[in-house]
Amino acid sequence: MTKKPCQLKAVGLSLWLLLALLCLSACSEAAHPQKAEIEVFLNRYFNTWSAKDMDGYGSCFHSTARITFVEKGGQCGSQGVTDFLHGQKLGHERSAEAMTEVPTDMKISGDSRVALAEVRWKLTKGREIVTGTDFFTLLKTPDGWRIASLVFYND
Repeated sequence: MTKKPCQLKAVGLSLWLLLALLCLSACSEAAHPQKAEIEVFLNRYFNTWSAKDMDGYGSCFHSTARITFVEKGGQCGSQGVTDFLHGQKLGHERSAEAMTEVPTDMKISGDSRVALAEVRWKLTKGREIVTGTDFFTLLKTPDGWRIASLVFYND
């Protein structure tokens, strides 16, 4: 039995669709092997900041960490962890209203030594709400995950 040209086209199209689906599933990012542990760490990062626990918040950073804020026009400023933590403490002290920041979405990749995390967040200060994104480079240390680099911006 021979197939008609339209049947051959349908078989060919079906094969292409199958190959495309296989490629998409093979090419999609696999879950980080320590994703749950990293999510706990990142939630601790946001919780300690919101609780004004600057010691707990500071312990999330590696001692050599760099923090960079990117402005809307593309300009940026970078600080070491000591200066950054001092500025965060002052920000809480000078704020007339309590501020809370919560993650709204996390994407995590990497391996057992280094992880990259893209975290969308929402900052609430009274009636004001600001959203933005943090890009973390995390290092696995004997004491757990630590932030080696943080690049962030507000929407």
